[in-house]
Amino acid sequence: MAYIVKGCVKMYYYLNEDIADEKTQNWPLMRTPWPGLAIMFLYLMTVRRWLPDYMSKRPAYDLRRLIALYNVVQIFCCGYVVYHSLKLGWLNHYSWICQPVDEGPHSTEFAWKVCYAYFLIKLTDLFDTIFFVLRKKQNQVSFLHVYHHFGMVAVSWGMVKWVPGGHVTFVVLINSIIHIIMYSYYLLSTWDESYKSSLWWKKYVTQMQLVQFTLVLLHLIALAVTKDCNYPRFPAYILIPQNLFMVILFSDFYYKAYIKPKKN
Repeated sequence: MAYIVKGCVKMYYYLNEDIADEKTQNWPLMRTPWPGLAIMFLYLMTVRRWLPDYMSKRPAYDLRRLIALYNVVQIFCCGYVVYHSLKLGWLNHYSWICQPVDEGPHSTEFAWKVCYAYFLIKLTDLFDTIFFVLRKKQNQVSFLHVYHHFGMVAVSWGMVKWVPGGHVTFVVLINSIIHIIMYSYYLLSTWDESYKSSLWWKKYVTQMQLVQFTLVLLHLIALAVTKDCNYPRFPAYILIPQNLFMVILFSDFYYKAYIKPKKN
């Protein structure tokens, strides 16, 4: 038992200290995983138990103005990340096949303006679920929704902690582009109910998400099979199954939402 505990402690210090990127260690929420885990625990308890219990005997809140403002902020923040992701990396000197973690003159700027900013955006994405519960749309707080939000916070934290730049930041670029489109749709549907009932818009957003996961999957496979790539392959081994799982979940959602009803 003591040997197991000693091994766990050694592994913790290895992951949290030895292989962590020095640039980001002292940034907020990055020194240890515990604050982030506490936030995620509070998120799960809030959207699955505490807030639904609170809303059970109350009418739904009208949050249209708040949600509209939230969508505008999200569009702006995602645009900021896309701009700096392209300017500092993917349209500058980054390789699309094998890109090591950049240690050049712009490495800290990329880590801060792209990777860390993306992590903060993923934290604010959690308000999506809270808005659903406050509007008494608990049916939209599905396993897919909660798992996706939880997983993206974990992935973005790990990226900032260990590899704040390089190959896996492709997910930051493409996911932020998709979210600009998605939050633009949400903004339109907040003020005009016709967009909310438009099957074409809903299908378009879901199709874009499926394309996103497919492109990220192919990009990670390129990392896994490319020889002599000076980038750790371990993230690919974790994220390839994760992306496959997301493709399966979103495909199942797409089938049930847009294909199966037509047969009925």
